[in-house]
Amino acid sequence: MSIKSIAAKLFAKIIHNKTQKWASNPFAAQQKVFEDLIRQAKNTQFGKDHQFSQIKTPQDFAKQVPIRDYEELKPYVDRLVQGEENVLWKGKPIYFAKTSGTTSGAKYIPLTKESMPFHIEAARNAILNYIHETGKADFVNGKMIFLQGSPILEEKNGIQLGRLSGIVAHFVPNYLQKNRLPSWETNCIEDWETKVEAIVAETINEDMAVISGIPSWVQMYFEKLQQKGGKPVGDLFKNFNLFIYGGVNYEPYRAKFENLIGRKVDSIELFPASEGFFAYQDSQKEKGMLLLLNSGIFYEFVKSDEFFNPNPKRYTIGEVELHVNYVLIISTNAGLWAYNIGDTVQFTSLKPYRVIVSGRIKHYISAFGEHVIGKEVEHALQEAMNGTEIRVNEFTVAPQIAPETGLPYHEWFIEFENEPNNLDDFALAIDTAMRKQNVYYDDLIVGKVLQTVKITKVSKNGFQEYMKSIGKLGGQNKLPRLSNDRKIADLLNRE
Repeated sequence: MSIKSIAAKLFAKIIHNKTQKWASNPFAAQQKVFEDLIRQAKNTQFGKDHQFSQIKTPQDFAKQVPIRDYEELKPYVDRLVQGEENVLWKGKPIYFAKTSGTTSGAKYIPLTKESMPFHIEAARNAILNYIHETGKADFVNGKMIFLQGSPILEEKNGIQLGRLSGIVAHFVPNYLQKNRLPSWETNCIEDWETKVEAIVAETINEDMAVISGIPSWVQMYFEKLQQKGGKPVGDLFKNFNLFIYGGVNYEPYRAKFENLIGRKVDSIELFPASEGFFAYQDSQKEKGMLLLLNSGIFYEFVKSDEFFNPNPKRYTIGEVELHVNYVLIISTNAGLWAYNIGDTVQFTSLKPYRVIVSGRIKHYISAFGEHVIGKEVEHALQEAMNGTEIRVNEFTVAPQIAPETGLPYHEWFIEFENEPNNLDDFALAIDTAMRKQNVYYDDLIVGKVLQTVKITKVSKNGFQEYMKSIGKLGGQNKLPRLSNDRKIADLLNRE
């Protein structure tokens, strides 16, 4: 065992003990975060506007600070972008993470000197926790690749801005720099297809041990590796045994990945966003990701089926229940207050607090009152594929409200790697799995309001072409699993 591996194990034990300390005292950890946030922001413009000086409890906070999304917080953010100080958080942000918005164009998410370290530490701690649990540390001697956005940053009124993954690239520790790929020059390539080709050229003859990225884009990298190398990825990279991912559920991709790799590898799931790093997988045996309760983020939760009610109840960590779908609301040391990031979560454990990402509050299907969420369609697809040779590259689902004939239905757009022998039987298997999970959907099928799902096959690389057509190929961009309208469906139908 190398000195580097021994040091990694020792450091992993230290971090594990620190994690256990706050994870075993979750309420105290969150209360401390809450008090620190209110104290440090009470003299900001936002703090004065919302009377932070009078806030003593989370209940006070819920009364005085309404839930907002980016568009509603934008007047404050615009002042930050113009260079004002002490608006949402003390001083000025050190970065803006620039993301694509829906109704407001580009979004500028502030990152502060207080919030930035937690983004870095959480990713590091996820790996160290894996080392401590499994005892596997040899991979630290191999090469590591992180598929991410360009690290080239712009500047706006004295504050640097770029994609979060590009900003994080500037914080890679020195002890990882010589192991890290791709090169800085390749990482700076903006065009995703050109970038992947360059990454393949740089890595195909290297000893890759750890690979990280959003599954859909890593899949594209693996396919090109296999095409160029003429063998499975696991044969090209003999010591590749750890895949780190976030952004989407890995399960729909797992069978395809194992085929591309040629064997199973361990994986670590992360839950990062520009707004904060919320959770990481802390166990290879237990379901869910450890919610980070001491990382400068105060969490509130609203039940998804109550979210659009006037003044829905906001639950703190001590009030949540298992397996309930909650909208995640955050307040952070970057100056986001009662902020709706759009993700929904479910708790899989309360000791410690572990979550899975169940979908997006804006990405659902309820054209007929069925309340279908991302977790349900992903599970239904996985159940339908179990025990078969069917493999799926990508998929999305939309309602078909006005078909030319027959009842309305849910239309599944699927790009297959291995197609089913009988598409109708596969559609029925998906439908059956959906009905088991969602009583509203089942009622609509039984009541003959909807007919069973129908599948539309998408041609090879069809989803990549769709993402390219809307300017969102690669990087941190993700295909929505669900839409409550036909915008994506209509574009896919033009193929």
